Amino acid sequence: MASRRIDDLHPLLAYAFGLALGEWRIRYPDRPQPILTATYRSPAEQDRLFRQPSDRIDNDGDGRIDEPDERVTAARAGESPHNFLPALAFDVAFQTADRKLDWSPRNFSDFAQLVLKSGGITWGGNFRTLPDAPHFELTGWKTFAKIGI
Repeated sequence: MASRRIDDLHPLLAYAFGLALGEWRIRYPDRPQPILTATYRSPAEQDRLFRQPSDRIDNDGDGRIDEPDERVTAARAGESPHNFLPALAFDVAFQTADRKLDWSPRNFSDFAQLVLKSGGITWGGNFRTLPDAPHFELTGWKTFAKIGI
């Protein structure tokens, strides 16, 4: 399972998440609250996620096996910004007061506006292929990965 620790994030991402979370709590105290669902992800976990659409398992619990909507990543191990320490990406979800997850697109869009205020971050909701609303990454993360920052 992927890490959910803010300490595993690149400092720029940890800072941006913290600022956005604080502003969210002030602006939207009655809405579901953002939580980290993935920071660092091991190569083995990355490959498992990459294989979901062809692993002969019902990954999304809808009773069907190996369907297109089980595709959650186009990245193999080492090709994702989650695969580096510190992590160069994070994913979020939104938790209600009764601890249920809320996947409303509005939550992701509103939170993205807050995270993107920090600059230097790309939101997966704007990806052209395989949009990924829970995902945020350092812009140009491959350069960071190459130089080990």
